Amino acid sequence: MKITHIALWTNDIDAQAQFWADWFHGEAGELYVSKNRPGFMSRFVTLQEGATLELMSLPSLPGGPADKEHTGWAHIALNVGDKEAVEALATRAKEAGILLSGPRMTGDGFYEAVLKDPDGNLVEIVAG
Repeated sequence: MKITHIALWTNDIDAQAQFWADWFHGEAGELYVSKNRPGFMSRFVTLQEGATLELMSLPSLPGGPADKEHTGWAHIALNVGDKEAVEALATRAKEAGILLSGPRMTGDGFYEAVLKDPDGNLVEIVAG
């Protein structure tokens, strides 16, 4: 079994697509505008090695801080290779003001840092 894609609701598809391109070399596909569901739009972003995100938006989508604990997905974790890659991305994220937690060794054996996407969703960058 293989996950084909992960979907993420967002209030700004363009900002999210740019985030995934800038930080993880994602390639955004064309914007899809639904003819059957008024206001629904989506765009797929393909990451390295074929992982795919579907960015989805709807005008009536309620906003709110994604960094609070809630029922649902807590974060996405991306293996960026080695400790040096985690540290380099964490340094960039700190300079950009989106670093939530700096590099550290976790209890489950990952070297990781945590940053926030444009909607405040948590993205772990790991080596391990």
